[in-house]
Amino acid sequence: MTAIKHPAATGAPLSFECELPDPPEKVWRALTEPELLAAWMMPNDMKPEAGKRFAFAGPDAPIECEVLEAEPGKLLRYSWRERPGADADRLPAFDSVVTFTLEPTVSGGTHLSIVHDGFVPATHPVVALAGAGCGLSLDARKNPTAANAPFMMLRAA
Repeated sequence: MTAIKHPAATGAPLSFECELPDPPEKVWRALTEPELLAAWMMPNDMKPEAGKRFAFAGPDAPIECEVLEAEPGKLLRYSWRERPGADADRLPAFDSVVTFTLEPTVSGGTHLSIVHDGFVPATHPVVALAGAGCGLSLDARKNPTAANAPFMMLRAA
């Protein structure tokens, strides 16, 4: 897994794609049901409806999000903004957008695309999706998530 310390330095989005054996409906559940999402990310109060605000219980402070688009089984896009924590040794601050695109495969699985982009310098740090393939890293210095995180999330679903 590759940790990206300063994603905005390149201006490029963080993009990952992978093939999952489970159908889009199951992947959607892992991305949108609070209990299942918490099993591979963080505790949250997610409601997959456009305009709904929710928060992840980040390691130091809540991460504030708002659902920008939600098309069940196909597309989930939300804003991502971490509030300041007490820890002064943090990553640079960014506001950003995370997009999950789910497409059915001919074998009945899911082609999952994750794009974390729109990094705008902010006054608060952000925890960014980072890694290789479909790996996810949440503040890699403190809470690394295994490179098989999409498979971990599906086990929870």
